[in-house]
Order: sequence, then structure tokens, then C-alpha cells
Amino acid sequence: MEKHLHIEQLFELERVANAFSRHESDYVYAHISPLFNGERASFPTRSLRFEGLTFLLCHSGKMVIDVNLNRHVLTSNMIMFIPPMSIVNIEECDDPNLDLQLLALNHDFMHTIPIDLNTWAASNTQFKAPERLSIQLTDGEFDILNKIMGLMHSNTVENQEDIYIRSIARNLMSAMFYQILEFSHRREEDTENERPATRRLSYVNQFMALVKNHFREERSVGFYADKLFISPKYLSLIIKEVTGKSATAWIDQCVILEAKNLLKFSGKNVQQIAYELNFTNQSSFGKYFKHLTGMSPTQYQQS
Repeated sequence: MEKHLHIEQLFELERVANAFSRHESDYVYAHISPLFNGERASFPTRSLRFEGLTFLLCHSGKMVIDVNLNRHVLTSNMIMFIPPMSIVNIEECDDPNLDLQLLALNHDFMHTIPIDLNTWAASNTQFKAPERLSIQLTDGEFDILNKIMGLMHSNTVENQEDIYIRSIARNLMSAMFYQILEFSHRREEDTENERPATRRLSYVNQFMALVKNHFREERSVGFYADKLFISPKYLSLIIKEVTGKSATAWIDQCVILEAKNLLKFSGKNVQQIAYELNFTNQSSFGKYFKHLTGMSPTQYQQS
């Protein structure tokens, strides 16, 4: 069962973390080693949706995480980025050598970080693609991010007066974002001859942004193609080529994730949800939902 996870619930990690800190409800830092006080960290096995932004920096071991229906394997010297409001399910975390750092940012705090959003939007960082949320780091790159995370922890623990903690943390996170952009840019240069043209990647990024904003009202590939001033056939071609998944599949994924969330947590009935997601009637919504999930909306709501 999917549940919303608020940052306060991550305070429980203090019990099993060999280093833990937080600043009010702005952010939580935890360094989780294989064993601490004779106890291994336990992670929830149910599906969760965290409203904020999460980074996982893996020192050693292995963790398998499902994010928005895409499976990710986190291993040594990797950083993983989990976007806000993602549905997360931890499939495997019983590796006795698992050693990682977690940094979770509250949604409101995240929006105070001084970063040029135009720079982020203009970049072709792999973190924008829903299936590619991690980077395998070199030893030098890992050391940089490890130090930034360590400084986040030290800032919270050592600055007792609480005057500039939030400002320092915001700027440390800004540095971390830019470092990740730099690492991603290096990989773009290394694979310049292997990846599709920049214009195609621009279409993919614009398509993903449009779907995020309009999936509740529009499920037609033609609608998004019109917005991009290209043909539906060409849009479908480049989305499939770059992401490995069709444009329709990306739209359906967003609709189904939202439908599941509404069915479980909104308190609305199936008919109300059908209209909210712009289906002509409850029956058409039911057929759509069952075709993609294997069960009716009512069955899912009652499961």
C-alpha cells in the first residue's frame, strides 16, 4: 500500500544511523552503515511517496529501489537522485555490506536553494530522464560529494547558535546541484558521438515537462506534438529512441500513478476521480485503468 512519507518520519533513522542530523524539518542527514549498535537499519517495504527531494550516496554494498515503476540498482560509488513526489518501493536492502548516506530535503526548503533554474533546465543532465536517476562516480567525484554531505552534517551538528545553519545548508546544496550538473556534463561530452542530437534531447525534455503539467487533461500524443510543433509520428519516434519507452507509455504512466494515488488517499469515489482525470465517464476510466493495471479502480481502491 502506498503511503505519503513526511520528513518527520525519517527522524526514526537516528536509531540505526552511525551519524544523524537534522535542522528542524528542513532536511535530514543519515549515514547508515551495515551495523550500528548491533542492529541493521531496516527500511519500509511498502510503497511510499515522499514529498521532498532525496539523495542517496552509496559507499559499498547494493540496494535495489523501484522509483515510479522503474527499477534502479544502487551500488558502490553511485549517487542516486529521487525526485519529489516519486512513488518509491525498496525491493532489496539486505546486503550486509550496505553503507550509504541519505540526504532528504523538505519540499519547502528545497525551493529556497540558490540555483539558476534556467541552467538546470537547459542542461541535458541524465537525472531528467525518469529511467536514469543515478550516476556511477569516479573516485574523485565520489570524494567531492562525500565531502559536501559531510559538511551538511557538520554544519548542523557544530553550529549550535542556529543563526546561519539554514543559509549555509542552502549554499552547500547549491554546490551539490552544480557538481552533479558538472559530472553529468562530462558524461555528455564523453558520449557525444553516441547519443542523439541535442535538438532531439530538447524535444524529450520538453515533452516530459509538458506531460507533467497536462497529463490530467490530455492523454493524446497529438496534443503534445502540437505543443512542440512537430508531428505525432516524429515525437513518438524520438521519445522511443531516446528513452526506450513510447510517448504513450510515459503519458499512461503519469495518469496511472496519479489515479492510484487518488484512489488510495483522496477520499473521492471512482466517478469523481474519472472526471478529475478528464475521462468522459466512469466506464471509460475503468477500462483504461484495468487495461494498464490488471484490476478495476474499485478493486485497487479496496486492496
